[in-house]
Amino acid sequence: MSLLGTTVASLAHPFPAVAAVGPLRRRLLPGLAGLGHPRHVALTFDDGPHPDATPELLDLLGRAGVRATFFLLGRMAEEHPGVARAIVDAGHEVGVHGYEHRLLLKQGPAATRFDLSRATAAITATTGAQPRWWRPPYGVANAAALLEARRLGLRPVLWTCWGRDWTATCTPDSVYRAVLRKLDGGGTILLHDSDHAAVPKCWLSMLGALPAILTTCRARGLAVGPLAEHGLSEAA
Repeated sequence: MSLLGTTVASLAHPFPAVAAVGPLRRRLLPGLAGLGHPRHVALTFDDGPHPDATPELLDLLGRAGVRATFFLLGRMAEEHPGVARAIVDAGHEVGVHGYEHRLLLKQGPAATRFDLSRATAAITATTGAQPRWWRPPYGVANAAALLEARRLGLRPVLWTCWGRDWTATCTPDSVYRAVLRKLDGGGTILLHDSDHAAVPKCWLSMLGALPAILTTCRARGLAVGPLAEHGLSEAA
């Protein structure tokens, strides 16, 4: 990057990307929002791999015949390389969620770039797969992260609905209802296969809700799969 580019990135760094503005990003940046083919729903999971949650989820998805995209944390992938590799071996996609689960706005440009490049290297090494997607922790990016993601060949993708499956009060029913509240064809579902940055064992509610979510999608005539099959527009 040129000196001018570095200076611009440094000045812009504190400002959050449009990522955090839901209605605005859907209208102006549908690819970033995760809006794809109207007859398809992208199923995504953040914060793993987890030694207990992820194997149970892989079993559930295998029995349902569904593939998904897993946004992994580099540290978790290094701590549980066998689980990380099992995701790819089962036919799922992997994306980058960062090395640590930290709000990027609290990090400087150099630390941001290091976190993202370190995560990408760790996930590639442990899974044997080259990640294609990136999702910032908390859905908030900054200029340095966006530039580094582009350099690494990672495309940022967020979500259109989530299960709020990280809270102390979540239940399978609450996760199901939260997802269905904003679920439409072309949407991207965000769930979590880990309690790394959440309430211990909250992922049990996700596992309890997922069969009903998949059943409802199929009843609506919506195919469920990874982001690679979602038909995202080229303009992220």
